[in-house]
Amino acid sequence: MKIIISFLLALLLLSFAGGVFAQNKKMTIILLRHAEKDLSDGGVENPDPVLSAEGRQRAERLVEIIKKYKPRAIYSSNFKRTRTTVTPLADKTVRGYRLPIQLYNHRQLDEFVNRLMASNARTIVVAGHNTTTPALANLLIKENKYKALDESEYNKIWIIELKKGKAKYKVIEY
Repeated sequence: MKIIISFLLALLLLSFAGGVFAQNKKMTIILLRHAEKDLSDGGVENPDPVLSAEGRQRAERLVEIIKKYKPRAIYSSNFKRTRTTVTPLADKTVRGYRLPIQLYNHRQLDEFVNRLMASNARTIVVAGHNTTTPALANLLIKENKYKALDESEYNKIWIIELKKGKAKYKVIEY
């Protein structure tokens, strides 16, 4: 009986310590909308367009802007435009190694936030959409600050630093 009680007490302490650690860990989450999509083939009716030439150029520029943060995890919704936006970053961030692009469900952002918070990566990049990227930023900073981006806005990046349960954030344009 004493062994069982000791075991349960140890589990309780470990779960409490894990929660405290999760609040005290420092991480940076970088959120961005996919780059410009190609609407020439099927126009607006194509649910999964590729990037336009301008979008591919933006994806390449993204590498120079984000690599200084040294991302160690990259997430993308499961669309060509989001995956292709972060592919150059995945290919060029860590010398001699390609970071895998992990998929997330853009319709289950609450669950995704839990997944991000459980990650061991100190810097994470997430590619999303004009509605989901600001919504994810709001969930992470625990404020309802950001509205959906206009359909023509592709140039904003949210840099969210989480430390000791508090969020510091900024939006940059590129």
